[in-house]
Amino acid sequence: MDWGMKNRLGRLIKPDGHCMFLPIDHGYFQGPTTKLEKPGDTIKPLVPYADGLFVTRGVLRACVDPENSPPLILRMSGGSSVIGKDLAHEAITTSIQEAIRLNVAAVGMSIFVGSDYEYDSLVNLGKLVNECEDYGIPVMAVTAVGKELKKRDARYLSLCCRIASEFGAKVIKTYWCEDFDKVVNGCPVPVVMAGGPKCETEQEVFEFVYDGMTRGAIGLTLGRNVWQHEYPVPMIKALRAIIHADADVKDAADIYQEEKGKL
Repeated sequence: MDWGMKNRLGRLIKPDGHCMFLPIDHGYFQGPTTKLEKPGDTIKPLVPYADGLFVTRGVLRACVDPENSPPLILRMSGGSSVIGKDLAHEAITTSIQEAIRLNVAAVGMSIFVGSDYEYDSLVNLGKLVNECEDYGIPVMAVTAVGKELKKRDARYLSLCCRIASEFGAKVIKTYWCEDFDKVVNGCPVPVVMAGGPKCETEQEVFEFVYDGMTRGAIGLTLGRNVWQHEYPVPMIKALRAIIHADADVKDAADIYQEEKGKL
């Protein structure tokens, strides 16, 4: 791996081998999602605790302070919305030149394995990896499922993650599932957990995050379960303890309650 590629990955993945990314790219298909109506205001108190920010170029330029930003993962794909016919119908919408201009640490795009647009998304991933390799920029592949949440099982996600790694992605973002170790063990590159829809309780989040970390994930890219939470800063601090301080579920819950009590 070239020096530039290693350097960019080193900006995102900390010396302990773990990472906590904050995705705020939801608006590219959901519009003004609850609590992301004003992204800059939402992320301001959370930025100090994020190892990376997954964001579109529009929100990056409009809402993120260039002098006070964590390393960036730039969303490169899009083309469909929640009111469109099929969320899987995406293409590359942002150029590698933009990624270089914005000094990003990595780029990210979605793949839709098993959908009508599987071929398109995988070929797009291959093309993006080809371009990014020329400039030492790592690609994070997102194993998206559109509206079909029933696909979130170990067999399907193992297939998605392995295929994404075979196409050259350096990091894979995928959903936690039962038997998550099967997903990680079949993927030769690091795996980070996505959150998906907002969970009902903090305990539920702490449990799946802890389980995923014990089964081989290197970290999180969690959005709605942080910034849609009533107490987002205590939440991200508690999750960060699981990722970087070997905290278990009880430890995380105690940290959450302690930080919440300070507000």
